[in-house]
Amino acid sequence: MNWLKLKKQHYFKEPVEFIYTSELFDRLEYDALYENQNDLSHKVWQEFDKKYKVPFQLYQDIREINTNKEVICLWFFRDRNDQSKGNDIVLAGKKITYFHNTFLITQCKDIEILENKKQYIHRPFVQIDLSKKTYNEIVKKFK
Repeated sequence: MNWLKLKKQHYFKEPVEFIYTSELFDRLEYDALYENQNDLSHKVWQEFDKKYKVPFQLYQDIREINTNKEVICLWFFRDRNDQSKGNDIVLAGKKITYFHNTFLITQCKDIEILENKKQYIHRPFVQIDLSKKTYNEIVKKFK
């Protein structure tokens, strides 16, 4: 992945340790994946898989987050029709904006998903299987 692009300003300690950034993926790469999110066998997803060699799952709504992972690593694919403020996620009491092409990475399992009043809007995201070892290597440079 593009972990080397992470900067100190993407790292937060309060209320819990987490990384939040929209600067990991080039907009063109993201757009190609976004446009083909309903077809993981599409060439762009196959190239993503081959290039980054990291297991991932694509879900249609952020209520499906798998909190059984050691590290929660989410890449938001916010629907372009969604014009809400995007304050759908609460991490240990702090609102996190669900915004397109944005990453949230944390070990914290205290994640609350607020209900979306517009039920026709889905809130897609990719959950990346990030190991605790990799997470620790990432945050080490910020401590």
